[in-house]
Amino acid sequence: MAIDVSAMMTVRARRSKHAGVGRPAGQRARPFASCVVRSLALTGWAVSLASTCIVAIGCHGSAPAPRSEPAPVRAALADPSSAFWTTRAPNRFFVRVETTKGDFVIEAHRDWSPRGVDRLYQLVRAGYYDDSRFSRVRAGYIAQWGIAGDPALAQRWRNQRIRDDSVRHTNARGTIAYAMTGPETRTTQLYINLRDNPQLDAQGFSPLGAVVRGMDVVDRLNAEYGESAGGGMRAGHQGPVFDGGNSYLDRNYPRLDHLVRAEIVHAP
Repeated sequence: MAIDVSAMMTVRARRSKHAGVGRPAGQRARPFASCVVRSLALTGWAVSLASTCIVAIGCHGSAPAPRSEPAPVRAALADPSSAFWTTRAPNRFFVRVETTKGDFVIEAHRDWSPRGVDRLYQLVRAGYYDDSRFSRVRAGYIAQWGIAGDPALAQRWRNQRIRDDSVRHTNARGTIAYAMTGPETRTTQLYINLRDNPQLDAQGFSPLGAVVRGMDVVDRLNAEYGESAGGGMRAGHQGPVFDGGNSYLDRNYPRLDHLVRAEIVHAP
């Protein structure tokens, strides 16, 4: 609401002839106009400061928004035998992945890899991938993640295998599939093809979807550590990552990109 300072000064002037009423002799009246100006200035400063704080908190808050999934869904991570893990995924859905390089979106297709898509849907809904690391990125080949940042959670899911799906779609650039060490060994680790990798088809790697937005983000994930941070899945060299989680990776490979959060979304 606008305040007319000149009008206030006029009102004050009309009252000035009664200025001595109720005031000890010799005491001067306070200049009303200057008080108003100072009050307006302070009010404007306070509003500006409050607005700045609100914007800063809204744009740069460190804590992500709370998950919308109910507590029983999140609690299912502690119990791999829960009926939650038999939930069937929609035939098609999108997963937005927030990283330290930006966001990318995966479109999952259940008809490509039914068991793999069901597991992806379940793990994302439960928050399994949140606050983890892209621990194996090989430039021009693949970007891999999927070991939970919490060692206790990572160990709990390390051997929770799902059955294989047949390969119904080639490992083209941008497609996503489960990493594995052999037949019937898929668990939680995923990779995105950074190039066409048709040789992986014959090895049984079954793509379950593809990146439909933000492939440039995936291409920029830090690859400086190559196989040294989280490679060696088949050779059994991932033990330190499972045992130490984020603390181990952050201490030894501090520039790895983070997977901040993954969530189911309605559209890319």
